[in-house]
Amino acid sequence: MAVHLQIAEQVKKHRDAQKQFLALDASRERAIERVLELAKVGKEVQITEINQITEEMNSIAMKFQFPPRKLVTRQMVINYLNIR
Repeated sequence: MAVHLQIAEQVKKHRDAQKQFLALDASRERAIERVLELAKVGKEVQITEINQITEEMNSIAMKFQFPPRKLVTRQMVINYLNIR
């Protein structure tokens, strides 16, 4: 029975990590949208918050084999706006 409990605990940890990862992903998307809105009106953009969230996500991703996210650069923001 102990093996079943260990497996159940591992599954619970994986699910919890998945929930946390998805919540961070949503926060990251909101932060990206805020930066894009600022950039559209010509204001200075700060990508620090995005990358802090990204690093936290990537820490979880490494532990649970989730897909990692790229760190965002100012150039990426500019390129994205130029494509749209």
